[in-house]
Amino acid sequence: MSAPSPKKTKPLKVILDSNALFAPLELKIDIFEELKRLVNRNVEFVLLSTVKRELEVLAAKDSPKIHREAIFALKLAEKCKYVPVENDERLTTDDAIVKVAKNWNSPVFTNDIQLKKKLRDISVPVIYVRQKSRLDIDGMIS
Repeated sequence: MSAPSPKKTKPLKVILDSNALFAPLELKIDIFEELKRLVNRNVEFVLLSTVKRELEVLAAKDSPKIHREAIFALKLAEKCKYVPVENDERLTTDDAIVKVAKNWNSPVFTNDIQLKKKLRDISVPVIYVRQKSRLDIDGMIS
């Protein structure tokens, strides 16, 4: 009997966009459990420095609703592995996500239409909320 391949035993890195962290509040779903169920393996949730900075900017906004949601998203982000992005101050959040996802060959969880298109154009799997109630994948996860 052969040993299990290390690819299946090491966690799958999934990069989260900021809007993915708003999904639990808006849709009442546990994105962490749903992601694990969807990919049927251990998952390492990744928060890029650009995404964290975007959430911090939103948390500083005057709108009480946006402020409250961003604070909630930052709290959820604590469950993620924080990854600093090189030259992150010069990259847009979407560009940083595309760059890291391509380099790591990692799926991205986002509901952003433009970002989804950029990722699909370079064959990066996209995880998204479908019908406001469940997660789905566009693309193949290896």
